[in-house]
Amino acid sequence: MGRAWGVAGAAHLALFLALGLATAWKTQPQTLQAEAELWSAVPQAAAPRLQEPLPPEPEPEPEPEPQREPPKPAQPAPEPEPDNSLRDAQIALEKKKLEDQKKKEAAERQRKALEKKKKEAEEKAKKEKAAKDKAAKDKAAKDKADKEKAAQEKKEQDKKKAAEKAKADEKKRQLEQAQKAKQDKADEARANAMRQENLQRMQGMAGASGGPNATGTALKSSGPSASYAGRLVGRIKPNIAYPGDVVGNPRAEVEVRVAPDGTITSRRIVHSSGNKAWDEAVLRAIDKTEILPKDTDGRVPPLIVLGFRPLD
Repeated sequence: MGRAWGVAGAAHLALFLALGLATAWKTQPQTLQAEAELWSAVPQAAAPRLQEPLPPEPEPEPEPEPQREPPKPAQPAPEPEPDNSLRDAQIALEKKKLEDQKKKEAAERQRKALEKKKKEAEEKAKKEKAAKDKAAKDKAAKDKADKEKAAQEKKEQDKKKAAEKAKADEKKRQLEQAQKAKQDKADEARANAMRQENLQRMQGMAGASGGPNATGTALKSSGPSASYAGRLVGRIKPNIAYPGDVVGNPRAEVEVRVAPDGTITSRRIVHSSGNKAWDEAVLRAIDKTEILPKDTDGRVPPLIVLGFRPLD
């Protein structure tokens, strides 16, 4: 009996030591995480379950006194689990840094791409501007060359025209000189003829038949007598056949050329009366007359101008 009490006391002592060692780690500061789920806003207690009355249990038989087991040796306290929150935070921080780095690299690539695109656009615009400037410069040079060529051609044409004009003027001057020389020669010949005629007239004035107050230069008068014109009109006018009426008394003058024997060789109107029918009637009468009478001296003037009026 004493030995049993000693074994029991030793077992209790070992149990107390084990509990003390097992609960000693709780005194150290630790960060615990817990989760809770709330299913009801206000906790409520459930009603007691309806229980059927149980049949009376038989009285238990007296159990034998359990034999005391020897106390188990104290087990060491479990080591505290490592705190993973710090590692998770570091991982999240590293992950965020990596994402930020990737975003930064993507932004840098985008910026470089935009700068490259902008640079290419500027270079393209610069090349296009240079090409336009070159084209404008070439066009200006071509226009200038064309203007100079046109001016040179115009100058040559003006020079050619001036040469042609000078040549034409020289030819005209030579022609005028030739005409002047010819005219001078004709005037000289006419003057010589007049001198010869005057000389002959002066030589024959002794046999002239004019009166004392005569102003002619011929030996004999060659003009028609005073009554010859009336005789001519009296010969021609009866042959005029004009059935129409004439307004007023217009005069038609006719130039008649006559042969030495009095035969009419030609006639023409030198001054119309204004009435074509009267003019043609006069011409028909002259043609019908055919031969004009001779003057008192037996001659017929070679050229005679006669006038005819309807009412004369």
